[in-house]
Amino acid sequence: MAVLGRQAILQAVDNGLIAITPFNADHVGPASVDLTLGTTFRVFRKVHEVIEVRDHTDYREFTDKLEIPEGGYILIMPGETVLGITSERVRLGPGLCGWLEGRSRFARLGLMVHISAPFMGPGIDSQQVLEMSNFGPAPLAVVPGTLICQFIFQCMDGEEHYTGRFAGQSQSSF
Repeated sequence: MAVLGRQAILQAVDNGLIAITPFNADHVGPASVDLTLGTTFRVFRKVHEVIEVRDHTDYREFTDKLEIPEGGYILIMPGETVLGITSERVRLGPGLCGWLEGRSRFARLGLMVHISAPFMGPGIDSQQVLEMSNFGPAPLAVVPGTLICQFIFQCMDGEEHYTGRFAGQSQSSF
């Protein structure tokens, strides 16, 4: 199960095995594609109740949706977690899966861009939700449009497809 390099990623895009919308070839690195941060966020409300971590629990019940205007930013305080979403929609064809990871330049500031659940199943066709937390000592102004994370593509044995709870997620369903 190999990780796709730059040429293999570009070939898979040309062959329709990977679709990234919108696609910018300049964002393809040696073994990943950088994705940009969208303008929609979900911010956790200050609740004084216990949130049960169960299969049926929905993060939308405990968050408020927020749009950041062009030129703006979202301020993430130390110890705070917010949800963001990529501008790009990623679709994986048969035999491909992937990993969504943060970028080291932001981790060095204390920003964990995708802190949990980095595996992206085969057959996904969605914008990627980012669980962003500030583990640093200072507030961080996070700007939409930033190349915030990277998607790493991997070949797999089999041609299964993800059909779970978040299949097809987009900015409107986020």
